[in-house]
Amino acid sequence: MSDTSEARLRILNKIRETIPLSNAMQFSISLLEADSIVVRAPLSENFNLHGTGFAGSIYSTGILAGWALCYYNMELFEMSGDLVVGKAEIMYKSPVTDDIVCSASVNSEERQAFHQNFKDKGKSTMRLTIKIGESENAILKARYFAIASKS
Repeated sequence: MSDTSEARLRILNKIRETIPLSNAMQFSISLLEADSIVVRAPLSENFNLHGTGFAGSIYSTGILAGWALCYYNMELFEMSGDLVVGKAEIMYKSPVTDDIVCSASVNSEERQAFHQNFKDKGKSTMRLTIKIGESENAILKARYFAIASKS
């Protein structure tokens, strides 16, 4: 198993242990790299009365995608602390008719700034745009805060 596969499994287990809703949603991480992530939740467990993706599941899957990407970067940069969502806004553009698939990416400069601010100030932020659905059925813009642990 590669380091990325091990990290994907480790982070997925952390999410499943600490956020019980993720189990019911059958949340999974398909791809995890330092600069990108793809996650999924099956429509069969996350539908509404219209048979399309439930808005709460769409939002939750997007939030978890961003959180997992930030958390992985915290691990890579050995940033010990808490990670929380500070602000998030979603725009639903069209119904999700297949599994809920979310993707996000971050460039090298943003990753470095995330690490450097944390190192210098004991806190940092990362802003992500999470695309939901193959045809961008929804867009989630979120700001994640990393706060150093008190030693």
